[in-house]
Amino acid sequence: MKILIVDDSARMRNMIKSMIRLKQKPEDTLEFFECSDGTDAITEYEKIHPDWLLMDIAMKNMNGLDASAIIKKRFPEAKIIIITNYDDAQFRRRTMQYGIVHYVLKENLNQIQEIINEPNLKRTF
Repeated sequence: MKILIVDDSARMRNMIKSMIRLKQKPEDTLEFFECSDGTDAITEYEKIHPDWLLMDIAMKNMNGLDASAIIKKRFPEAKIIIITNYDDAQFRRRTMQYGIVHYVLKENLNQIQEIINEPNLKRTF
């Protein structure tokens, strides 16, 4: 499984990877890719076509919501999870409008593994 993690904090990207690895199944083969802003996320998505895109919102150059909208327009099949500190109703509404799979607060990183292992889970916002 290819996972692209987009967050401006290398520390947070490492925490997300660690959380996913901690809960992975023995048969899981994970390949991680990383970048630190929305502009790079678009370029990387086009190159690697990951199974999952884990996207922060607040980043330099281009925020994660705008980048996600562009990616979903170009690649409607993209499975994107917003991972953020912002528990904001407006951000959640935009996420739903763009067809993003889930909205996860950074305090709940343990939810990511469940989501990527069970893609038929009900969307949560």
